[in-house]
Amino acid sequence: MTINQISDLGGQSILANTYHLILQPGSDLVAASGGLAKFMGFDGPTFTDSGGFQIMSLPKVKITETGVEFRSHIDGSKLSMTPKSSMVAQHQIGADIHMAFDYPVGYGDTDTARANAEKTLKITHDWALQSLYHHQKLNQNHEKNHEPLQALYGVVQGGEFQDLREASAKFFAELDFDGYGIGGMYDARKCENLLVFQNQILPESKPRHWLGMGAEPIDLFVGIENGIDTFDCVAPTRQARNGALYTYDGRINITNARFTRDFSPIDSECDCYTCANYTRSYIQHLFKAKEILACTLASIHNERFVVRTVEQIRDSITSNTFHEFKEAFLKRYY
Repeated sequence: MTINQISDLGGQSILANTYHLILQPGSDLVAASGGLAKFMGFDGPTFTDSGGFQIMSLPKVKITETGVEFRSHIDGSKLSMTPKSSMVAQHQIGADIHMAFDYPVGYGDTDTARANAEKTLKITHDWALQSLYHHQKLNQNHEKNHEPLQALYGVVQGGEFQDLREASAKFFAELDFDGYGIGGMYDARKCENLLVFQNQILPESKPRHWLGMGAEPIDLFVGIENGIDTFDCVAPTRQARNGALYTYDGRINITNARFTRDFSPIDSECDCYTCANYTRSYIQHLFKAKEILACTLASIHNERFVVRTVEQIRDSITSNTFHEFKEAFLKRYY
């Protein structure tokens, strides 16, 4: 998608992945270009994650209290990342908002999962203190050079365990972070209570960002209802590239045979560029022909669906009809 397409559908900010950018083109090259926003021609707010989630997901990762050693999925070269190097890379990339280097933990409520969550949470908190220290030092350098200052969010972890989540939220609430990321939670219905407990502790005066939220529209409602201000998720475009498209009556797979001669838009109620100009039949044809345009048109639609849903949620909050809108939307979608 082009920047104009993102702006036209109402996209207000973009999150970039630190792990992928340090591999290619390299954070030093992004810095030489003038920073992330200038590099891609975007005149708006930008985020970067710390790279921790992607690195921990790689095979044969060696984790120590000081950082991680891993191999590039591109060429197999041996690399390492620490809280300091993550901060240096993110400052080179130059997004407006960064995330502290953290150690995400997967789901599970067994004794083994509990022990692992306790261990990883201690490391996350240690790395957060180091991230904050190096971030503040780097911001001092920006100030001396009359460069824009950058913001840092601490990332709350703790697995599925309420007491660990509460302890982590209390830990971060007492530190001088600019905002807070909620990490390691990918299923809104499973984690709603955890969101409630964390956001009751985190200061209301600072923003809360849900990192890698789930892939369902219900996550938007659950997050916003429980104190989340911003989200990031790859699902709308990843699903779009595979032909899975959101409609107000549920998700469809556009490659199914029933859409071959369907000359209606993806969703007649959608106001996106794709729905205004193309039919289900044509988009299916593009997918069958393996035309790159299929991914673009599908991504425009899915992203607009998400952004428009958030706009509608915002309007419902203003008009004090959030709960009615939530019930009607979800009942129809699911």
